[in-house]
Amino acid sequence: MTALDTDRIVTETAKLIADHYVFPDIAEQLSALLADRLAAGHYGAAGTAEELGALVTEDLQSVNGDRHLRLQYHAETVPAEPGGAVLAEITREADDSMNGVPLVRRLDGGVALLELAPIIFPMQLKDGATGETLRAALNLVACAEALIIDLRRTRGGSPDTVACICGYLLDESTHVNTTYWRDGDSYAQSWSPAYVPGPRFGGSKPLYVLTSGSSFSGAEELAYDLQQLGRAVVVGERSRGGAHPREGYTVHPHLEVTVPTGRSVNPVSGTDWEGVGVRPDIEVPAAEALERAHREALTALNATA
Repeated sequence: MTALDTDRIVTETAKLIADHYVFPDIAEQLSALLADRLAAGHYGAAGTAEELGALVTEDLQSVNGDRHLRLQYHAETVPAEPGGAVLAEITREADDSMNGVPLVRRLDGGVALLELAPIIFPMQLKDGATGETLRAALNLVACAEALIIDLRRTRGGSPDTVACICGYLLDESTHVNTTYWRDGDSYAQSWSPAYVPGPRFGGSKPLYVLTSGSSFSGAEELAYDLQQLGRAVVVGERSRGGAHPREGYTVHPHLEVTVPTGRSVNPVSGTDWEGVGVRPDIEVPAAEALERAHREALTALNATA
């Protein structure tokens, strides 16, 4: 990578952040920081796109620790259109993960286990195949007496899909989240759907959500939304703490600037999980979370019986 390439990439990254990052004051600080570091020759040590991405990302996350804010390296060529890198990557991952539903299982005592990983995919991905798979899995567990949703390996997801999942776990359309967008200075509410295809698990049976220190972004939203509504008991470890929806911009064939352009505002708490993660109701090591949630579910079912 030439010095000219580095100058252009870092300068363009700084401009994208200044124009779009959800917090304008932080955006100004970050843009100035990148300019200063570039002028000081800090990025000249990077001999590859991957090394440059790591150096810039370290600086981008040094001000407020936003883990969605990155100059992300991709081994595969990054599509030029905004968000194209993510779309290409998650399409490959959907193919390798049963469309994001790697496990549906019946446990002892009438308890169902549903794992969503590695991502809660957009419903329309792969011409709607991901949505069909997810709906089928949710229909399948609807008859269970209690449900455990495993998000311990889930590192993100679509807010629209999160709302759809909530539709199967609640009895009526419910306000689950609000997003503030810097571009347009506007708010958009997210509601669970009033109608879902097929049977729903509903809003009264015992529900548990498993989290780990790796659970991130859209996975955290699902856990947080259900927890704040009082609908689910979260079991496991505190999650990573990334609440900002982001947009991706290609600045090099293998580098994508990921810029958070909005922030979540939960209708119950008035805040989100950014930087602090989702705190479990029952805190145990992630490896023990399933066993603990299963015990809790059986206890709850025995109590109602």
